[in-house]
Amino acid sequence: MTQDSTLIDLEEQDLYEHLRIVVDKGQSLLRIDKFLMHRVENASRNRIQNAIELGNVLVNEKVIKPSYKVKPLDVISVVLPHPPRDTEVYPEDIALNIVYEDNDVLMVNKPAGMVVHPGYNNYTGTLVNGLVYHFQQLPTLPGNDGRPGLVHRIDKDTSGLLLISKNERAMTLLAKQFYDHTITRRYLALVWGDLAEDGTITGYIGRSVNDRRVMAVYDDPEKGKWSVTHYKVLERLNYVTLIECKLETGRTHQIRAHMKHIGHTLFSDAVYGGDKILKGTMFGKYKQFVENCFELMPRQALHAQSLGFIHPTQKKEVYFETNLPHDFDSVLKKWRGYNQYNLIGSD
Repeated sequence: MTQDSTLIDLEEQDLYEHLRIVVDKGQSLLRIDKFLMHRVENASRNRIQNAIELGNVLVNEKVIKPSYKVKPLDVISVVLPHPPRDTEVYPEDIALNIVYEDNDVLMVNKPAGMVVHPGYNNYTGTLVNGLVYHFQQLPTLPGNDGRPGLVHRIDKDTSGLLLISKNERAMTLLAKQFYDHTITRRYLALVWGDLAEDGTITGYIGRSVNDRRVMAVYDDPEKGKWSVTHYKVLERLNYVTLIECKLETGRTHQIRAHMKHIGHTLFSDAVYGGDKILKGTMFGKYKQFVENCFELMPRQALHAQSLGFIHPTQKKEVYFETNLPHDFDSVLKKWRGYNQYNLIGSD
């Protein structure tokens, strides 16, 4: 087979088939990206288009263009450079910081650095691996295989509260609250710059066209999912500001993308560029001070501080709150000290 051939040999290219769809006989002509949007879980149109452009979507074993129109009996394959893995989660004896537990729910204070659920390159050592070890018969929702008990998630390097369902009834009721945006979630974040006032950020969040690791905020509903973050200024520290964020929606990297969008990137957020000095001088004692802060907290300054919801059995609102972890608290104290030192006229 030549390099120019459009026919892909899965073994030769070291690609593995993850999804296979045989198009129905009565299917009318439809662009493949629109067709796949309704058949691939949690996939936006932009994500599907990127997969097509990268050659990860084949029709009848051939690479196609994004403009290709699906025809009856087409065989569509989604191929990726890593083998598919079953959805079984293997139990591991991992220490969990349990804030609250009853017959229906479990509240965990997740440390920064812990992945929530198994996925590519992270099949072990996750919070879910620990949950499966400590608790039996955790429920899953349809389409949520491999994530027992989870009704939401937080990023690997974000610390804080995560709510777990212990039975199907609780999971269904809590998932409905997340879907209806009636869950109360508040985060503490340290951001670059001096925020002038409280505010609200809105927009459609989707993958960045320049870097698929990050999310971007768009005006076009075709490019992402609607998102709303309210923020309140808690403490101004000259070059950085401590804020509280209240989420109406729960999109991937929502706070991180929103704050980047308005020019106030989270402090020490390497993925979004916050691990560089964005305010203040690049030289002298200040530079060394900031680098010491980065070393003390080598992750985004974001903590899921509180979570409130209607308890599935008690039918009343319950509310939980957790303190800042040591790394975040230490960096905040350092900024307070630095700011106070400069206010009294030193440099």
